[in-house]
Amino acid sequence: MISKLKRRFIILAMTSLTVLIAVIVAGMNIINYNTVVSNADNTLEMLSDNHGRLPLFFGDAFDELFDEPDADYDDIEAGTGDYSGRGGMGSRAGKAPGGFSRDEAEETRFFTALVNEENEAVWIDTTRIYAVDSEQAGEFAQSAASSGEEKGFIGEYRYKVTTEGNMTRITFLDCGRVLEAYREFLRTSLIMSVAGLLAVFVIICYFSGRIVRPVAESYEKQKRFITDAGHEIKTPLAIIKANIDLMKMDLEDAAADEELSGSLNESLDDIDGQVDRLTDLTNDLVYLSRMEEGENTLTMTEVPVSDIISETAESFLPVAQDRKKTLSIEVTPMLSVQGSTKELEKLASILIENALKYSPEGDDISIKLTKEGKNAVFEVRNKAASPLTDEDLEHVFDRFYRADKSRNSAAGGHGIGLSMASAIVSAHSGKIRARSGDGTEFIVTAVIPAI
Repeated sequence: MISKLKRRFIILAMTSLTVLIAVIVAGMNIINYNTVVSNADNTLEMLSDNHGRLPLFFGDAFDELFDEPDADYDDIEAGTGDYSGRGGMGSRAGKAPGGFSRDEAEETRFFTALVNEENEAVWIDTTRIYAVDSEQAGEFAQSAASSGEEKGFIGEYRYKVTTEGNMTRITFLDCGRVLEAYREFLRTSLIMSVAGLLAVFVIICYFSGRIVRPVAESYEKQKRFITDAGHEIKTPLAIIKANIDLMKMDLEDAAADEELSGSLNESLDDIDGQVDRLTDLTNDLVYLSRMEEGENTLTMTEVPVSDIISETAESFLPVAQDRKKTLSIEVTPMLSVQGSTKELEKLASILIENALKYSPEGDDISIKLTKEGKNAVFEVRNKAASPLTDEDLEHVFDRFYRADKSRNSAAGGHGIGLSMASAIVSAHSGKIRARSGDGTEFIVTAVIPAI
């Protein structure tokens, strides 16, 4: 149980940390990407406002900055050949509007194109970029114009579409370097996150023992108390039992007063029955405590589980008949598991006896053993004496739990049988679960690896 607690603690801690780091890394990279796109859009906005050209800086001569014959542009019926109103003509200290510096301008790589109503590029300017020729620029322009989007990416080029007269200007900005920087940041953040998670995993695994130590010590004390108390209780119970037997023998010898003798015998029988019940409970608690902590090391051999289930179920036929119930036994022959014959017999007895105790009169109890894949599946199904809730099904394998909240079940028992069944199945590397189709049935299924 302590090892399971450590595993659950590690899983919970790592899951929480993984989710937290994933949110942080995703948030940082989303913000980084949005910053890249926002900066690109701001630059494109500035270029579009200047008709696909960089803004003029203070002291720049128009003819020196733009070596373009006027006829090349004025021949186009766009009505945008007048550059006299371009932004930045009066800016100071080498800054264009929006804080765009001369150094940034020199590093900016872009190209622009004008397309007509048929999405054909009629004018292309690639003077500010060397990685794209006019033919490629035309293809990019046609693709962007055909997309119908005002902004977007084509490869590593961010573009913006603006209308100038009866023409459409499409300006492309080379974002290759910033996108590569973004991708490098993404890769680095992922690698560092994984490395950090592995480091934390090692640390948590190392310290998990210390973290759960108080719980482990408390549980160990509880388990030791149950075991020691069980052994201590056995001795007085045995003495009480012996004295009851002696008293019965004395009463048989001194049976002068039949009425008094009969009353005393009846009381002694009640005491004897309660002593037997308490003895069984003590033995079960000690057995369960040892099984759950693995102290009761089982001798695992190849055992014929089909024969074990069949013989155990058939031994309950007289009991079922006496209680006016029937057993339907369906066992797939020749199934074997790696396990303990004694414990598997106990498992079958617990589940069948539980079905007989807590089913209504006249019920047909189904007992099945089948093979599903690589597992032997043992199922016991019976009608529930009272409706079952999801809470009942969730806690049926807990110690002393009963669906009958008054804990006055006329069927007897201590509410510990299914806990023992769960411990036995776990010792055989299997799984056990309880379910109910509509609340009127109680179905217990034990799955154990078959050979």
